[in-house]
Formats: sequence, C-alpha cells, structure tokens
Amino acid sequence: MSRLITLLFGAALGAAAVYYLHRRADQAEGADAQAWPSTPAPSPAPAPAPVDDVTLTHKVESEIFRDAEAPKADVSVDVEAGVAHLRGTVEDEAWIDRLADDAKKVDGVKGVENLLQSPETPAPAAEPREPEPMTEERRY
Repeated sequence: MSRLITLLFGAALGAAAVYYLHRRADQAEGADAQAWPSTPAPSPAPAPAPVDDVTLTHKVESEIFRDAEAPKADVSVDVEAGVAHLRGTVEDEAWIDRLADDAKKVDGVKGVENLLQSPETPAPAAEPREPEPMTEERRY
C-alpha cells in the first residue's frame, strides 16, 4: 500500500512540475505562446536568387510561345538587364500585343520593348546618334 501511495504522490508531483514549468514558459514567451508542446516556428523561405538574362530569355520564350499557334519562327526574344526585347515581323496584328502582354507577366521581367511589326508597317527609322570623339586609342 505504501508503494501505491508513493507512486501516486510521485505522479502528482511530476504533473505539478510540468504544469508549473509550462506556465512559466508561456509567461516568458508572452501572450502569443503556442500550446504545449511547442513546435519551432518554420524558418522563412530564402529570398529567390536574381535571375540572369539568359535564363530570363528562356522563361519569356516559354511563356509567350506556349500557344501552339504562336509565331515562333518570326519572333526573336532577347533580354538585357531584365528588359525583354521582342523583334520580328508578325502577320497577325493581334499577336503583337498579345506577345508583349505575355512577356510582361513573367517574373523577373522589368520591362518589355515591343519592336514587333506587321509586314505592311515600314521599319522604324534609327535614332540618330552622336559620333564618339576620336581618342588616341581609336586612331591606331
């Protein structure tokens, strides 16, 4: 009988200790404490690595040419400093705007320069550039 009393007393003492320690831990953590047993908070996801221009070019091509009817052979895609440049001649005017809109939706694209044109549209005139001054290095 004394062993039973000792066992019950030990169980009660252990339960009281757990209750007391749990309560102190909750007070230390503040009002936002999780229910016991606490689980560690998930670590935040690492920030995505910046995407280089070649990878971004492939992502843009994959997105804008997803439709089987897209004019793949007529459009050239190039990305420089995160800006997608679309060049080429497209028969259907609706594709010109659609391809540019689809390119803007790609994560990582900072802007789109749509240089697509229809066959009837004349090529835009090149912007005049100032000639670079001659230096000693360029003379030889």
